[in-house]
Amino acid sequence: MQIPDFQTLMLPALRYVASKSGEVPVREVSDALAKEFNLTEAELSELLPSGRAPLFYNRVQWAITHMRKALLFATPQRGCVSITQRGKEVLSKNPKRVDMRLLTAFPEFQEFRSKKQEVAKPDNKQEAASSKTPDEIIEDGYQVLRTSLAADLLDRVLNCSPSFFERLVVELIVKMGYGGSRVDAGKAFCRSGDGGLDGIIKEDRLGLDAIYTQAKRWTEKPVERPDVQQFQGALTGRGANKGIFITTSYFTKGAREYAEGLQSSRIVLIDGEQLAELMIDYGIGVATAATYEVKRIDSDYFSEGEEQ
Repeated sequence: MQIPDFQTLMLPALRYVASKSGEVPVREVSDALAKEFNLTEAELSELLPSGRAPLFYNRVQWAITHMRKALLFATPQRGCVSITQRGKEVLSKNPKRVDMRLLTAFPEFQEFRSKKQEVAKPDNKQEAASSKTPDEIIEDGYQVLRTSLAADLLDRVLNCSPSFFERLVVELIVKMGYGGSRVDAGKAFCRSGDGGLDGIIKEDRLGLDAIYTQAKRWTEKPVERPDVQQFQGALTGRGANKGIFITTSYFTKGAREYAEGLQSSRIVLIDGEQLAELMIDYGIGVATAATYEVKRIDSDYFSEGEEQ
């Protein structure tokens, strides 16, 4: 099933903690909800877009955080929660759902939600947006910006000259840790027209192995199976078994299947979409517009152990 949003998790979490006496570890709450919603191992392993935290457990944490801000939960000690009298009162009314609309009735939650201590009644659009945790909203926004940037980057690359494209590829290869120095990689890449190869670069700075390259700055024409076959043939002619085929367009299904099925050599295919993503990752043709630090409580700092 689909992983429940954090508001859907509020009422089950409140009920589970209420069914226990005293404080309950947050991890126990998460595991209980995972069983209640019959989540699979694959769903529990699903990560936020950044890959830094499991999506389900992140949503449970935010469900608990919102109810704690509304004083439905208390945190008697680190990593644990307990239900408050207010939480019990909410449950006694048998609500069909506990969500942000319900929590807004409590002044403490209003203060949490707004610096002006005035929370407008959520409309449908706001309610839909609230189905995601703050972490997810930030990361979704980041992905939108990144996708737009990648598209703009590819447009710029397509409008550049072939020689600029070659320099860009050299820059990227060096940034990724291949090609030795930029001068070495640049010289090697200038060996164009060598039996269907555009360049020969070092796999490492010592030059213990070589990687052969092919770069096609094509707009709409796809790279097809015969193009990859020709490249593989050129590799064989040089006694090589490693190659990188880069294009600003895309590879057909046949081209990818051929590359994936090779036994005696390895050819990595990089299409325009992946090229733009790599340029962003390695800082090629992009500049930082703004930096936002998302900080969390350092629990170790507040852990009061015995003084030495």
